[in-house]
Amino acid sequence: MGDVVSHEPSDYDDAEIIIIGCPQDEGVRRNKGRVGAAAAPDAIRQVLYHCSSPPELPTGAIVDLGNIKIADTLEETHDIHAKVVAKILGDNKRLIVLGGGNDISYPDCLGLFKVHKNILALNIDSHFDVRENKVRNSGTPYRQLLEENIIRSDSFFELAIQPFANSEIYWKYLKSKNVSIHTLEQFQKQGIEKTLHSILDKNKSEAIFWGFDIDSVRSADAPGVSASYPTGLTAEEILSIAAIAGQDSRSKILEISEVNPKYDIDNKTAKLAAQITICYLNSLAHQIRG
Repeated sequence: MGDVVSHEPSDYDDAEIIIIGCPQDEGVRRNKGRVGAAAAPDAIRQVLYHCSSPPELPTGAIVDLGNIKIADTLEETHDIHAKVVAKILGDNKRLIVLGGGNDISYPDCLGLFKVHKNILALNIDSHFDVRENKVRNSGTPYRQLLEENIIRSDSFFELAIQPFANSEIYWKYLKSKNVSIHTLEQFQKQGIEKTLHSILDKNKSEAIFWGFDIDSVRSADAPGVSASYPTGLTAEEILSIAAIAGQDSRSKILEISEVNPKYDIDNKTAKLAAQITICYLNSLAHQIRG
């Protein structure tokens, strides 16, 4: 991957896929979580660029533009991030975003909305992230997006949710909005691939946002996250989701959040994030070649 991905801005025009990082965890701190995710983008890159590239991925298809400028406040950082996302997507590129805290889902979807009004958003997460807080944080992005009509409730899916990790208040809120919720148990019993293909086949949105919060994965496979649990998706299951994401031509953003190198073991979680990226790119490569 290190030989395939360009870091030269001059290669931007010819690229089809752009990588950016958002090295901040202010939203996690505000949400009283354990900080450390600010180091994730570079930790993921360090692993990613030592991985083998998908054989069908052409040289020059990907440019890594580096990290977003971090401003004095989270709100200012989000403003910068959303503008960069809108510019990249407006140039008809696909985008891979390496977080950072899960609050980046707000500027990612906002930037996507500036280009595509009809969005399908999938949050793969242990948490709903629809907290009602006056100050935005890593637990508020999807409530912001719903309340500002950036994403529609009938095109928003909560996947791999762990019931014990979410307040009944937010269950009621999402049900009042008619948002589709798939708990971890339901997601696994129904069949992850079957569930996702059903969602993708039925939804006619023109652009898809995929939010991969790595705390959706069990701690045995992903110990280095902002909030870890012994239960969750397996590494193999989340990689299968990434492969499906890359198969759909409407997929515009793949976002990876909440990797926390401070608590990682042998770079296990950073390696999983890199594998997610590779699986996604492997599927995309077939589209690009086609």
